[in-house]
Amino acid sequence: MSITIHDLRRRESSYLPGSAACPGCGATIAFRIASRILGPNTVYVVPACCFSIIQSTYPRSAISAPILNFAFAAAAAAASGVQRAYKFLGKDVNVVVWAGDGGTVDIGIQALSGAAERGENIMYICYDNEAYMNTGIQRSGATPMKAITKTTPTGKQEMPKDMPMIVAAHRVPYVATASVGYPFDLANKLEKARKIKGFKYIHIFSPCPPGWDFPVEKTAEVGKLAVDTYFWPLYEIVEGKLRVTVKPRKKPLKEFIRMQRRFDSLKDEEIEEMEKLVMEKWNFLLHLEKSERVF
Repeated sequence: MSITIHDLRRRESSYLPGSAACPGCGATIAFRIASRILGPNTVYVVPACCFSIIQSTYPRSAISAPILNFAFAAAAAAASGVQRAYKFLGKDVNVVVWAGDGGTVDIGIQALSGAAERGENIMYICYDNEAYMNTGIQRSGATPMKAITKTTPTGKQEMPKDMPMIVAAHRVPYVATASVGYPFDLANKLEKARKIKGFKYIHIFSPCPPGWDFPVEKTAEVGKLAVDTYFWPLYEIVEGKLRVTVKPRKKPLKEFIRMQRRFDSLKDEEIEEMEKLVMEKWNFLLHLEKSERVF
């Protein structure tokens, strides 16, 4: 049965008032939903990222759940140890890595890969704001091509890493993409992943108003347009079988691009080239959907 708004309202969130988040932060929207679904029996492992700041310092933390803050490179390794310690004590606890894209696709990728290969019984959630935002908006391996950051002032020239597919290649039980613009799709994927034993990975599109330069009240709209323009397809891979979970009527990519000043340098013909790449990936996913197994 799918999660509804009434289900979410009845569940307690671990996110309290008084956080240090920027207005309109997509990561906090994602955490509010995730903590309601995962419940109080959850321990979070957080590497260096925006959320290290958002949670605020002890004793004024804005998060009521237990958190282990850890080094940038080793969140998945630390979570593996925490889960095994609880198992040794005979306790069944959700152990969740809550990490940004820098700590996932760049600095933490080796620990993530190791935990996935070993089949550790943890959930790894990447809230992806597509750059190192809390240190001043430097490009990461998840920054999209042509996006302006402080280290790519004329626009990034490389394609971003396809982290969900990289994790799926480890043949883990569950991989999914999600967006804060489609909250119930995200909630249902968290609910499904919570019940699966083994390594689970969810990659959440998390718009960042100061980093992407759009009005703070537009976060959910940007997150939804990313999906509706096929810039950020929503899918899940369960035991190797891929399913596209949201198939909206296609909107022009230009509507998504022009909402953010990080793409200001793009000319119309360059957006048309990006549109072709977006459609190539969309059609590839639809092709994979027909396969018995992706990996």
